[in-house]
Amino acid sequence: MGNWNGSVYHRICLTQIEIFRFIVFCFVCLGASGMGMLPSTSVHEKADMTLRDSLVDGMFLLALFFGAAGLRPAFAQVQSQTDSRSHENCRVQAADYKGWHAQQISNPWVQLIVVPQNGGRLIQVSFAGHPYLFVNPKLAGKYLPPSATQWFNYGGDKLWPLPEGNNDEQHWVGNSDVLDDGPFAFRKISEGQRCEIELTGPADPQTGIQFSRTIALEADVPGIHFHAVMKNVSGHTVEWSMQSVSQYDTSDPSAASSLNHNFWAFTPTDPFSSYLNRYHVRFGPAENPAASVRDDGFFNIHYAHLAAELWIDSKEGWLAMVDGTSSYAMVERFDYEKDKTYPGKASVIFWTNGPELRLSNDGIPSVSSDPDASPYYMEAELNSPMCRLRAGESCAFNTEWFPTRAGSEFHGVTDAGIVIRPLQASHAENGKVRLAGSFGVFFPGRLVAR
Repeated sequence: MGNWNGSVYHRICLTQIEIFRFIVFCFVCLGASGMGMLPSTSVHEKADMTLRDSLVDGMFLLALFFGAAGLRPAFAQVQSQTDSRSHENCRVQAADYKGWHAQQISNPWVQLIVVPQNGGRLIQVSFAGHPYLFVNPKLAGKYLPPSATQWFNYGGDKLWPLPEGNNDEQHWVGNSDVLDDGPFAFRKISEGQRCEIELTGPADPQTGIQFSRTIALEADVPGIHFHAVMKNVSGHTVEWSMQSVSQYDTSDPSAASSLNHNFWAFTPTDPFSSYLNRYHVRFGPAENPAASVRDDGFFNIHYAHLAAELWIDSKEGWLAMVDGTSSYAMVERFDYEKDKTYPGKASVIFWTNGPELRLSNDGIPSVSSDPDASPYYMEAELNSPMCRLRAGESCAFNTEWFPTRAGSEFHGVTDAGIVIRPLQASHAENGKVRLAGSFGVFFPGRLVAR
């Protein structure tokens, strides 16, 4: 984060006496602060004294105790410049998107594009003009009727059932059936201070379930709220999990025909994981140098153009997709229910799309080479617990997305944002202390140093 675009810098120097005082960085909620924000905040010694708007949560405290807190702090307060513009509402409106008849939900920060006829897909999410999701250029603007034998990968985000496979009737066979590709009914619930839409899919006689979900966006924050519902529309008991499947674009932002060499995914691992190495290789090479668990316990995968599926029994309730090239990130949050069963014990799944490594009947390895079959994207998949439903019963799965800015490092997620570089104190010249840190934030507000 060495440039002005994307960072806020502030110089803080303390004398030897002031070291023994209580220092707090306090993020104070403003509500709507307008379009002039910088979604990532950096505190640095050598910097401009100007502080522009950033996206920050209500009262997010980062504190350093240097000794006796009873001494009165004698240090300058810095406050962001407030935006005098009037409050802006969010809107729901029809739109044409790449040839699709779509619906657009937007506020000053975020734009969501939904194509109800294509399986109720959220086909694109943009934050500050940056698009996150993969949209298949081969199928843009098209609709193909449901098929039991083919899969039409339009891209975007959708709902699927789990477990997947063709083992028996308790597994979903996949492909573009009515759950994946059937037309969803669209309904606008509200707009203005809060935009909310509802998408309701067709009943599927094969699995006995019906999907619906609401997508909500507040007028003054970029966070996106999802409420998915799975209903048993059969006459017998069924048991399924819901899965949110989001395809993130991993092509180079400056050259779509090339891959992005700096795209990463993260999620916390469980120290007492049920999986060997704290994650499970469901598909692809068992020895995959792109995937590992860091010393801080975060599972991370560096996108490589090779088909692989990794399962993680993560219990902290979040994953992060980080594009180090464009310096944007998306955090997906969910509530982990520790007393319930997850499909294959996985709450989080990552799929890296690319050529498949195959072994012939003669034991000869090969890699598939069809470029049209392996576009650049990575899937982030959140799983609900297994739901056992009697006829007519439903269960719900709530998730949230938080777009923000990123940097060259990643050190975790808090309620207020992501930690790009943790806040640290170090000795400087003339007996002063240097404080430095960098954060991508989720909410509008002002930064106050006390």
